[in-house]
Amino acid sequence: MTPKPANRESSRAEPADLAVRASKRHIVVVGGGIGGLIAARECVKVGMRVTLLEASDAVGGAIRRAELDGIVVDAGAESYATRGGRVRALLEELGLEDRIVAPAAGGAWLAGIPGIGAAPLPVGGILGIPGNPFQEDVRRVIGWSGAWRAYLDRVRPPLTIGHNHSLGKLVSSRMGAKVRDRLVAPVTTGVYSASPDDVDVDIAAPGLNAALTSVGSLSGAVQALREQSAARAAQASRAAQAPGAAVEGIDGGMMVLVEALVADIEKLGGVVRTAARVTEITQAGDAWTIRAEVKTTVDASDELDAGEAEDLDLTADGVVIATSEDVARRVLDKAVPALADTTAADAPEIEIVTLLLAASALDGAPRGTGVLTVPGSHTAKALTHSSAKWDWVREAAGGRHLLRVSFGAQGEPAATAALEDTAAARVALREASALLGVALPESALVAAHRARYVQSQPASIIGSAGRREAARSAIQAVPGVAAVGAWLAGTGLAQVIPDAREEADRLRRALLWD
Repeated sequence: MTPKPANRESSRAEPADLAVRASKRHIVVVGGGIGGLIAARECVKVGMRVTLLEASDAVGGAIRRAELDGIVVDAGAESYATRGGRVRALLEELGLEDRIVAPAAGGAWLAGIPGIGAAPLPVGGILGIPGNPFQEDVRRVIGWSGAWRAYLDRVRPPLTIGHNHSLGKLVSSRMGAKVRDRLVAPVTTGVYSASPDDVDVDIAAPGLNAALTSVGSLSGAVQALREQSAARAAQASRAAQAPGAAVEGIDGGMMVLVEALVADIEKLGGVVRTAARVTEITQAGDAWTIRAEVKTTVDASDELDAGEAEDLDLTADGVVIATSEDVARRVLDKAVPALADTTAADAPEIEIVTLLLAASALDGAPRGTGVLTVPGSHTAKALTHSSAKWDWVREAAGGRHLLRVSFGAQGEPAATAALEDTAAARVALREASALLGVALPESALVAAHRARYVQSQPASIIGSAGRREAARSAIQAVPGVAAVGAWLAGTGLAQVIPDAREEADRLRRALLWD
């Protein structure tokens, strides 16, 4: 008789046996971003031996911190999307629920509007698509001609409703170029670093195409979805579960989460090593060999060749790759040859310049909590007034102001990429002055910090799902290997965390029960 495959029920029935089996398994996680830390924690908490290797001198990936004149702030990701509740649940698991904070009230602005300059970002839309083109804040941005063109959406025959995957093409065909360029494009560039033409409607705005088919107009579909969302919020409120903000942050910065994950992994017996760059992964039978170069001396540079290094060889039963896409493809070249047959995604290099300013002109938050730009109108893509958006940052700044200025987008390198740090800070200061509509002299600049990172292609980009599925299928076809991270899960902690948990569970179940 064929043995019955092991399952969750059998694992519950034999906890002692499971613990023994787990203790004999060694997992090496390559990469110390959030995906790698989650995968490491999922494996070590069932008793597996875990070693995490991070190439740089600090874990966290896109989550980083910077110190400006004694003030410690986020230099990378500063918040997480609340949808699904997965990130909040993790924070509660780690005992960090009392550190969760919501952004301050106050809307964002649009800058670079032709003939207008700047105006508050209209409220009540979806991805910038208005439910009512004659709404005052909408009409202020697109003008009367844009409003009347958008109104044609209501009377135009629904010839191709529900069949357009491109957000930009759908919006321009239904409501006109001004809605696409002045309202939608700033949002997609700011959120996804991508043109609206490249954004998949069904991924970025689930249910919009279906509502469009049902209602007969795009603006009507937006109103219908907004009403559904309001009804769900009211139901949650009646159940004493306040819906809260779309994003949340952590008092003290997102690195608080990273540090808590590392502490938990190490408490459970896992090993986290930084300055350890994996150069090769090979397989012999069921065993994996992971070779890395480990820096033995560290200087101000992150580059391995800046100090002395020694080789490290590890043997493992399973490997989790939690790096950027280009690194993953390089280290898996021999182990997963089929990965070479899949298409790599374009990933823009983004720069964030953080400015600490002593500028009374910013005391009243002249442009709310931040500014999005009409593509092509400014060098910067977006600005966040962090000390206006987050109370903990405002308190830490002590009367001064912190601004985050973002550069770079899909297909467009960051304008600051080739500049020295001082020059990049000057460009960011000029852009901040223009975006906020106030004078910000160089004498107001107290300190600056520049962070550069590669942004994985968002899941909402057209064709992204197929590319990610092909890459993951190639990896999963090789026993003992898993891969996690934004290039496979999509950008944002709300996507990376559950995906990493699922992949780690798949790998540990295969090693423990198969």
